[in-house]
Amino acid sequence: MFHTLRQFISGAQILFVAFGALVLVPLLTGLNPAMALLGAGVGTLLFQLVTGRKVPIFLGSSFAFIAPIIFSIQTWGMAATQFGLFAAGFMYFVIAAIVRWRGMALIEKLLPPVVIGPVIMVIGLSVAVAASGMAMGQGGGQQLVPYGVSLTLAAISLATTIIVSVFAGGMLRLVPILAGVIVGYIAAIFMGVVDFSGIVNAPWFAMPTFVSPEVNWAAALFMLPVAIAPCIEHIGGVMAVGKVAGKDYTSEPGLHRTLAGDGLGVCFAGAIGGPPITTYAEVTGALMITRNFNPVIMTYAAVLAIILAFFGKFNAVLTSIPLPVMGGIMVLLFGTIASIGLKTLIDARVDLMAPRNLVIVSVILTCGIGGLMFKAGNFSLAGVGLVSLLAIALNLLLPADRHHDGIVEGQDI
Repeated sequence: MFHTLRQFISGAQILFVAFGALVLVPLLTGLNPAMALLGAGVGTLLFQLVTGRKVPIFLGSSFAFIAPIIFSIQTWGMAATQFGLFAAGFMYFVIAAIVRWRGMALIEKLLPPVVIGPVIMVIGLSVAVAASGMAMGQGGGQQLVPYGVSLTLAAISLATTIIVSVFAGGMLRLVPILAGVIVGYIAAIFMGVVDFSGIVNAPWFAMPTFVSPEVNWAAALFMLPVAIAPCIEHIGGVMAVGKVAGKDYTSEPGLHRTLAGDGLGVCFAGAIGGPPITTYAEVTGALMITRNFNPVIMTYAAVLAIILAFFGKFNAVLTSIPLPVMGGIMVLLFGTIASIGLKTLIDARVDLMAPRNLVIVSVILTCGIGGLMFKAGNFSLAGVGLVSLLAIALNLLLPADRHHDGIVEGQDI
């Protein structure tokens, strides 16, 4: 009995660590936080089913889809976006099949760092304008919260997040986003910009509102390549957890099974109206501190997430968080995503003096951040989806640079 209670508490701790990022994605994109909790909980259980509950991983909302979701909802609407997110899960199955068939060699050929790096940077920077707008209290072209109040709240939430992530120790350092939201929310209460009416009117227990997906192949083709980045993130996450736990999960249960499990979770989350899910680095960090690698604790975390999805008051509190509080978090968050893309290039020592690499990175960044769109009849492709395909095509078509130590072969010195 005591052992079970301890495992449940460990599971609750895992959910607490993942919670800030888990609910942040739906709050930024307009999706239902209850569906994010339900999608993460059921998605994690589906992952455990496929992998035989051998990997201590919790799957939560993926940041890679924030910008594409915002764009897709504006372009095709919520129901079509849900279908696109459901379809994104099939990219995991494709990559799982490739890994099963050819190992990682083909993946590395199609998606080297010079492709993945700038695509990840575009994921973060393509909605930089939206982040700044939210920090200034602006949304839909209107000033929703007074400008001065907005900047103050954004600064408070941003400063808190920075201080906790840089200076805090122990478990607190794993929840900088949650800390920033809580402190910013408290400040917003004192400044009188929190509307409590939704919380008062919300029932204690409520069935999450399900919206049926609407078949839209343009939205699906837009979302499919977006899933490439979190697929690669998943592979890195599984390897990182393996290093922490001292086991090789890429062999047992196998990378193809972990990818398929994650993909199944993404399909479920998209079908019910939640954001796609992915492995969480902060959960790996929590495992490093607690040294508890039993996958059962992820089962408890998943079950607790499902239970919270049915608490009406709880979800009303989440949706009452003022716009600039979230905007302050976004300023750091989207820049962090872009920094990860930059780190990918640096770690792989990608030579940007080589014309081939310079062309790929430059074209991807300009097209992605500039909002280039490809249209053919009723079909359109833009953002991360477009630049992902463009990056893969450029990488395959452009010949390798004949460089050695920065000197072109055959050149007279």
